[in-house]
Amino acid sequence: MAQKAKGGLEAESRGLIILSVILAIICIIWVLPVVAVVVNSFKLNTFVKTETFALPTAESFAGWQNFITGVTFGNYNFWLAAWYSIFITVVSSALILLFTSMAAWYIARVDSIFCKIVYFLCIFSMVVPFQMVMFTLSKTADTLKLNTPWTIPIVYLGFGAGLAIFMFVGFVKSIPLEIEEAAAIDGCNPVRTFFNVDVPMLRPTMISVGILEIMWVWNDYLLPYLVLDINVYRTIPIHIQYLKGSYGTVDLGATMALILMAIIPVIIFYLCAQKYIIEGVAAGAVKG
Repeated sequence: MAQKAKGGLEAESRGLIILSVILAIICIIWVLPVVAVVVNSFKLNTFVKTETFALPTAESFAGWQNFITGVTFGNYNFWLAAWYSIFITVVSSALILLFTSMAAWYIARVDSIFCKIVYFLCIFSMVVPFQMVMFTLSKTADTLKLNTPWTIPIVYLGFGAGLAIFMFVGFVKSIPLEIEEAAAIDGCNPVRTFFNVDVPMLRPTMISVGILEIMWVWNDYLLPYLVLDINVYRTIPIHIQYLKGSYGTVDLGATMALILMAIIPVIIFYLCAQKYIIEGVAAGAVKG
């Protein structure tokens, strides 16, 4: 028996080692593009094309010039694009968290055919490819005057509602109904019950949904490109796309520098809050 147990432990140990090696290889594959961006953001444009994966040398090192060129390139202000990206990301994420959490709470607590239809429509929206609706969306946004940074968060609310409601409904169903009944006995109306009782318990899922939505909106290129007037309003991804000189030449060094500036805030934000993603997904998708 002891030998069998020892053999089982050795087999399990070998399995963990093999799994660790496989996951390490996958991690390297995923991190390699980010490393390439960091390395090439400090190299001259010529060497970015010819020595893409080589480390900067005394001959190829550009210092901070790529960052200066990227920020000052063209006739559009990079910091204005950064402001539009920040505004759209913050407002869109706030709207998604507020409205979808209230909608999910109502759907989970009211047992009606209407709520079930709305819930399944939200689930269905998660599997519809964006390419199927993008031209209709662009036309609708122009007609309803949703083609500015101040109104495009409404469009993001529509596209981000599916996943958020799915996660919130799953968590709300795990909250004992007796807690809300006790709050009602104490004199809380439905609004106070939601904000004072349910929202504190929804915190893990709200943080998780907020992280996912912020990363999506901040990095999104296609939706702002279709909806906004890019001659007037540009987000950072759109601004990077237009780093072109005469005859369509692209300064890859400056492009890499701006890409690095764009991804650093998201990476830092994700690393600081990644534990909440696991907690929120587990709470919203498993419970209930």
